[in-house]
Amino acid sequence: MKLTDLGPLTARRRDGALSFDRFRADPALTVLRWPDDVLEQFLFDHGDNTAFINDYGTIDLRDITWRLDTIPAADFHSMPTGASDAGCIESYAANPVHWVAVRPSQVARHWDEHGTWLRPPLLIERCFLDPSAGGLQVLEGRTRVGVLRGRLREHLHVAPHHQTWVGRR
Repeated sequence: MKLTDLGPLTARRRDGALSFDRFRADPALTVLRWPDDVLEQFLFDHGDNTAFINDYGTIDLRDITWRLDTIPAADFHSMPTGASDAGCIESYAANPVHWVAVRPSQVARHWDEHGTWLRPPLLIERCFLDPSAGGLQVLEGRTRVGVLRGRLREHLHVAPHHQTWVGRR
């Protein structure tokens, strides 16, 4: 099952005819057995996003197993995102204080108190896109990763490790 196979489902979501609870209960998605947070961030929020389809449309979604993992802050320093959004992480990193300030106040409070994001972003093994590639790539959470990079650069409080959802084979 590819992103494009979910077109009718994402069209109903886009038209406002489908809540997240109804979306996640669809038989096409229940077979994936993905965590709700991943379903929401990836397929509900971005499943019909052209950039996502261009970058991740070749992946068979049934091949991805998601697990909440802890990743060292240093690993995010040069972690890429999809080609369609190349450069966006660095644009967020250029002004991390701004990108936190425009979010709800609990986001800023969490960064200040814990040195990390409030909601784990989604990372995926790069081998899904190129069998010879190693490492991880930011699938969703480009702003969060950009804020982390910028906070590191500006010597603001950053935790040494961060929870993320990691999609692996």
